[in-house]
Amino acid sequence: MHLLLNIKICKMKLLLVEDESGIANFVQQGLEENGFIVEVAEDGIRGLEMALSGEFELLLLDWMLPGLSGIEICREFRNKFKDIPVIFLTAKDTVDETILGLQTGANDYIKKPFYFKELLERIKVQLRKNLKENAEILSMRNIVLNISSHQVFNNEQEIHLTQREFDLLKFLLQKKGKVCERTEIIKEVWDIHFDYDTSVIDVYINSLRKKLNWSSQDNVIETIRGVGYIIKDLEKEI
Repeated sequence: MHLLLNIKICKMKLLLVEDESGIANFVQQGLEENGFIVEVAEDGIRGLEMALSGEFELLLLDWMLPGLSGIEICREFRNKFKDIPVIFLTAKDTVDETILGLQTGANDYIKKPFYFKELLERIKVQLRKNLKENAEILSMRNIVLNISSHQVFNNEQEIHLTQREFDLLKFLLQKKGKVCERTEIIKEVWDIHFDYDTSVIDVYINSLRKKLNWSSQDNVIETIRGVGYIIKDLEKEI
């Protein structure tokens, strides 16, 4: 699970609102080297405009900015987006200023100067919390399926499935440890509520086994002859 969260996190798009070019370049370069996509705004007005676009998974805000302050940006941003993490990067360091930043809606508060490693870990913590709260994860062995992002991973490699393959794998994982009858699969995955040739399921099962590198001998997706299929809850059997 931890591997999936790191994979997903490193594909996220962040917004950095910082008017000091040296700090902005340093932070942007470091984050991009760690797999993030980073866009920079150099003033508060542009920063708020970009933040309200909804394109970003996390905001990094300086406090003192031309045009609008980081506090003003955070306050306006929170009126529209309640769950996207916001971290302040600022030289403001009194207790009252820290409290004000958090009361405005920030999730974290890092005082300048800071170590990049600390910033990186704090970003990951916030994004990981957000993923756990907003994404439903299903897993089996090295396979992890994220319903919210419609992604499937085998270890650290993303596996590209068709919509039907994804829906079938999701259904089997949701029923992990239980036999799924062929008529039930056709009804729930294909949305067919009448007599139908269920042999089409076999074609998609074989395709899933191939893409996920699960052979029929592995018995991960086990065929129950004359009945249907089951994904065994192998984690509980170990």
